[in-house]
Amino acid sequence: MRIIVAGRGCQRCITTEDNVKKACREIGLADVEIIHITDPKEFIKLGVIVTPAVIIDGKVVFSGKVPSVEEIKEVLLKK
Repeated sequence: MRIIVAGRGCQRCITTEDNVKKACREIGLADVEIIHITDPKEFIKLGVIVTPAVIIDGKVVFSGKVPSVEEIKEVLLKK
């Protein structure tokens, strides 16, 4: 599984990345690649207009908000 956090590096984006990592740990996902991209040109290629955003396996699942650990876990458990 590949998870991308898209955001320029502001506190909201850092919190989003931290929440993604914590959610993965809590549900025992060991084989996951987590990438944080900060280039707006890359955001657009991924279909992201508003950051922070979380993209899981190529699909934007959150955009424009900091998802909670619980919200992220819910989405991950459906994968």
